[in-house]
Amino acid sequence: MEYDVLFYLCMASFFAGFVDAIIGGGGLIQIPIALLLMPNIQVSTIIGTLKIPAFTGTSFAAYQYQKKVDLNWKLLLPMAIIAFVMAVLGSLLLTTVNNDFMKPILIAILFLLAIYTFVKKDLGAVSNQLLSKKKTIIYAALISLGVGFYDGFIGPGTGSFLVISLIVLMHQDFLSASANAKILNLATNFGSILLFIAKGKIIWAIAMPMAVCNAFGGWLGAKTAIRKGNSFIRILFLIVVSCTLLRLGYDVFIK
Repeated sequence: MEYDVLFYLCMASFFAGFVDAIIGGGGLIQIPIALLLMPNIQVSTIIGTLKIPAFTGTSFAAYQYQKKVDLNWKLLLPMAIIAFVMAVLGSLLLTTVNNDFMKPILIAILFLLAIYTFVKKDLGAVSNQLLSKKKTIIYAALISLGVGFYDGFIGPGTGSFLVISLIVLMHQDFLSASANAKILNLATNFGSILLFIAKGKIIWAIAMPMAVCNAFGGWLGAKTAIRKGNSFIRILFLIVVSCTLLRLGYDVFIK
């Protein structure tokens, strides 16, 4: 591995960690650049390698959030376990089938999501904890099952999907949803990492320096989100969703 290539990968990892800590979508930065800079390495190996910095950055971001945002661990831990299992199952399925058929569906979903978030100005502005215990459990299970499987099977924009699911279904504000999403994203990343380690799909000489840079980006991103608040996160959310749309649109219509 040439040092200049590793330098660019580390820079991409830092910015990915920063963005991902605030609203998710760090993979949209890391993955395309890694694929461009390492054209001779198998895609599955690249994805597996990038899971390590993604996990590290998310860990540092989660640590920052839990110091400033109240987290419901009694609810989060069961959600994390379900998301972990579903991510493993999604990654297992990915090794046997092609996920390209899902991308046009995702484009439609993301487009509607972007329009809804843009039009509904008060979305995620305040936290409104008015759900019954039964609805809270049902929605928590649905989010964990759906997004956990999505992260293992497809991946891009998982953090954004987690955030919007927590806002729309569980009435959290952007800051709280971002904090909770980090915990759940840790679980899905860990599930995928275990599978990729078992299959020997991680290049540790690349993963470890990228992990350091992603961790610093995640730390800085979380502190920025906490300081700037909900309005800043909402704007960045719209930007990330739009970028996800462009990425998936490229894969479906151009690539």
